[in-house]
Amino acid sequence: MDRNTFNRMLDPFKRKLCGMAARAVVRLVSDGVRMQALQLGLLDGELADGVERFQNYGLTSHPHPGAEAAVIFLGADRGHGVAIAVDDRRYRLVSLQPGEVALYTDEGDVIHLMRDRRIKVSTLHLEVEAQEDVTMTTRRFGVTASEGVTFTTPAFTARGAGGGAASARFEGALHTTGDLTTDADAKAGAVSLRAHTHPETNGAATLPPIGG
Repeated sequence: MDRNTFNRMLDPFKRKLCGMAARAVVRLVSDGVRMQALQLGLLDGELADGVERFQNYGLTSHPHPGAEAAVIFLGADRGHGVAIAVDDRRYRLVSLQPGEVALYTDEGDVIHLMRDRRIKVSTLHLEVEAQEDVTMTTRRFGVTASEGVTFTTPAFTARGAGGGAASARFEGALHTTGDLTTDADAKAGAVSLRAHTHPETNGAATLPPIGG
C-alpha cells in the first residue's frame, strides 16, 4: 500500500478528529431546564441548538449572548455537542494576583478572594437571609454608614467578653422615645442620679434622692 492510498484511508478519521472539538459563540440560553441548554454558532452558517452545558456542581451562571464556548462532540457527531466551558472576555475580571479567585457579573458585582486571606465584596445591595441565626466571631468589628444604621428587632442585648459587663460609648447625642432604665447609677458629667444632693436655703445639703 502506497502512502497516498494510506492517507486517503485516514482522511475520514482525520475529519472526524478535527470535528470533535470546536469554539463557538453563544446565541441563546435556555436556563429553565435541569441542564442548561445553549444555541451556538459554530462554523460559518453552522448552528447547534439544544447543546447541554455542563457546569461545576454548586456553581451556575447564565451567560449573555455573545459569550464564547468550548464544545466537544461525542463520537464526532456534530448533532451531539456538549459545552464544557463558557467565558466572556467582555466582562472577565482581569489582573488578579497569582492564586486569587473571584466571582463576578457584567454589572460589576465582585466577590474577590485576595491574597493575605482577605475577601472583598463589592456591590450596590447586599442581602443575607438566615432563617435561624447569624454568628460572627472576630476580634474587632467596624461599620461605616454614611447616612444611618437601623436595627429592627424586639430585643437588643450587648454582653462583655466572657459573659461579663459590656462597655459602650456613644459619641454624639443619644435620643430615645421610650423609658431609659438602668440597674446601676447614671451620671450627667460628675453628677450622680442616685447620690446627688441639692443645697438647702439654710446652707445644708439635701438627702440623696429617695430610692437612690
